[in-house]
Amino acid sequence: MLEVRDLTVAFRSDDDETIAVESISFTLREGETLAIVGESGSGKSVTALALSRLLPEPPALYQTGDILLDGRSILAMSEKMLRSVRGNQIAYIFQEPATSLNPVFSIYEQIAEAIRLHRPEVREVRQEVIYWLDQVGIVDPARRLRDYPFQLSGGMQQRVMIAMALCCQPAILVADEPTTALDVTIQKQILDLFRALKQKYQMSIILITHNFGIIRGLADKVAVMFRGRLVEFGGTEAILQQPRHPYTRALIDCVPRLGLNVGRLKTIDYSSLP
Repeated sequence: MLEVRDLTVAFRSDDDETIAVESISFTLREGETLAIVGESGSGKSVTALALSRLLPEPPALYQTGDILLDGRSILAMSEKMLRSVRGNQIAYIFQEPATSLNPVFSIYEQIAEAIRLHRPEVREVRQEVIYWLDQVGIVDPARRLRDYPFQLSGGMQQRVMIAMALCCQPAILVADEPTTALDVTIQKQILDLFRALKQKYQMSIILITHNFGIIRGLADKVAVMFRGRLVEFGGTEAILQQPRHPYTRALIDCVPRLGLNVGRLKTIDYSSLP
């Protein structure tokens, strides 16, 4: 469904050019979940935004490679063609729902706008909004339609963001650190929701995260990014059980574990990494 080939993305300023992502390649099949794991600044979000060319050009510059969606080159598409890809085929859930939702519009207005833009054939927009709010676990969704984002908890705001992405019925859902701003209990609820939605709608998911602790049981494959490069790629269980790259091992060692009787968690020794 999605193939990234030898992709290099740089950012150009007046007198300099910085490479953010260098020569990365990976694939995503229909109904598959791929976790892209790495610390802040490793290139995860740049990679995710590049998939539908959401990076502003300039300063972003696609130096090498290609991104193929069902065999069609994203990098060769016109702006009009890209608008049909964004939302319809690739939808995004971003890290901070409080900043992603518009504070001056109700929940109904924001989800309804997405439906009208991407699915103009839908006549009963209100019922469609209620349906998707119900699908993501919003209790009594009809009563919540006129609520504003500030009236919702962080977990409910994230559910609204998921509903807004799903109502366009995309083939690929990109979730960029969707649980970072949430407490542990709500994190589990959101991850369980992803599992249920994946099983029900057979969509492909790209999960961007820095935490190896949340991907077991959710991701089929893992891509580990370090300093803009893809250093390891493979099946989730294989990488969790036998990581090959020292950076992957370091990330796994940083995951807190119940019963781990140590004074402090391990830190990453960057001087030992290639």
